[in-house]
Amino acid sequence: MSFWQRITLIPRQWVYSLVWLAVIIPLIFPVSFKISTTPEAQKLYDTVEAIPDSSVVMLTFDLWPNALAETEPMTRTALHHLFRKNCKIVTVTTIPLGGPSLAERVTREMATQYGKVYGTDFVNLGYRANYVSVLKGMGSSIEMIYPTDNSGTILSELPLMQKVKSYDDIAMIFVVADNGIIDTWVSIVNAQYGKTIVAGVTSVMAPKLYSYYGTGQLSGLLGGMKGAAEYEQLVGKPSLAVIGMGIQSLVHFLLIAMIIFGNLGYFMMRRAKKGEGA
Repeated sequence: MSFWQRITLIPRQWVYSLVWLAVIIPLIFPVSFKISTTPEAQKLYDTVEAIPDSSVVMLTFDLWPNALAETEPMTRTALHHLFRKNCKIVTVTTIPLGGPSLAERVTREMATQYGKVYGTDFVNLGYRANYVSVLKGMGSSIEMIYPTDNSGTILSELPLMQKVKSYDDIAMIFVVADNGIIDTWVSIVNAQYGKTIVAGVTSVMAPKLYSYYGTGQLSGLLGGMKGAAEYEQLVGKPSLAVIGMGIQSLVHFLLIAMIIFGNLGYFMMRRAKKGEGA
């Protein structure tokens, strides 16, 4: 049996095993490739850097659990960036399933690293139904929309929320989302209240949002795991997204090699059959 015949007859189990190894090995021994920074990610980083230290920032966890591989690294890096600037953070979500608990878990883990205190340095408002009314209502009174935080504490008892009454008291909105809610944030909070918005979204959503970035309605944009990895590098905290990009790149190299060798095998076999026929 020739080399090309062996190539075309590789069992599919071997292919699955090679892909599995390409995922597992970089998890144990991380590999890194050069990750270039896009203008959109650089603009997001610069926008966060430009707000005064100790500003109040609203960070959204508009995420379903199935997109965490791309979006959770963005939230963690945003918290690194904002806590490092001593910003006060108010988290909200428009997703009832997983959104409030994810915000609670990630924010408290990151706050511990920076010695931040709940109620004074950060607050998790959680979820309220009817996101259009929620986003509009917070322009008039956050307390009217969220009488209590995610844990049931009355808002007026939290020192941070005694100072934050509406969008007027918030310097910037950092939206991390895996769905079309970004349209509502832009059309209501940016267009009607003039708030600066930056966004981190999944890779399938990013192309649609470049028009918002181009018109200045988004002041920065992270697209998928690549965008998350760029942001980790800019903030100086390479972590899950940078590791994920290494894995993703290796798997892509492997798949491209398989496609090339598979097609070469097919054409070499066909040429050999024609030669035998002649």
